[in-house]
Amino acid sequence: MRALLLSALIASTALAGCASRPVMQDGIAINDPYEAQNRRVHAFNKALAARLSGPSDEAEAAPPAAAAPGEPIGPGQMLINAGRNLSLPGKAVNGLLQGRPGRAAQNLGRFAINSTVGLGGLFDPAADSFGVTERDTDFGETLAVWGAPEGAYLELPLIGPSTQRDAAGRVVDLLIDPVNHVLSGRDLAAAWGLRIASKAGDRARLAGSVDGVLQQSADSYAQVRLIWLMNRRHELGEERDVFDPYEDEPEVIDPYED
Repeated sequence: MRALLLSALIASTALAGCASRPVMQDGIAINDPYEAQNRRVHAFNKALAARLSGPSDEAEAAPPAAAAPGEPIGPGQMLINAGRNLSLPGKAVNGLLQGRPGRAAQNLGRFAINSTVGLGGLFDPAADSFGVTERDTDFGETLAVWGAPEGAYLELPLIGPSTQRDAAGRVVDLLIDPVNHVLSGRDLAAAWGLRIASKAGDRARLAGSVDGVLQQSADSYAQVRLIWLMNRRHELGEERDVFDPYEDEPEVIDPYED
């Protein structure tokens, strides 16, 4: 396992080192040497999103709102809850790898409560009754904590925006997820079905804002790239850490220094 994680870190760092000179977009440094290929993938993802969105009428296309605390939830929300619950063990592992045992314990506690009291994760008593919320993370963040650079921007088929570091992290997440090692056969297939359904449900809730960017922007690729990178860097606390490595840092002169 240690060799696998070290390989992921080396691969992420090596790929990032191959990136070309970053460009600036609205004051944000962006590494996008594969823009031509990324735009082709973006066009595919955009066309697929348009087909899946269905009718353009907002009344027909709008997904049902999430139930308020204390209100009954529907079958769709139950599937989303169960899929999210199954992601918690892997997030706990990443918390430990990042040297954040408190976050790992919080995710494990949430998983234990929802898997038992919450009937396999269909309900969310951890948050509703105990105030134990999810600490979202992944191996891409683990690589960032370890000091791996962001690398070039990528747009992946079906998945969407990413970076070389996060793409490598997605692969490792599959390998270190305890659920993939505990379950097998039909049980594992069912678990993955719930995970996919949960992601689809989250996408449906964001459909209005996402489709607005994709279908109404003059350059939806550049807009999505900017929004995603800004949000991801904010999640990782890297807003001030990501800069153009090819640009000389201006010298700061203290006028009061002899």
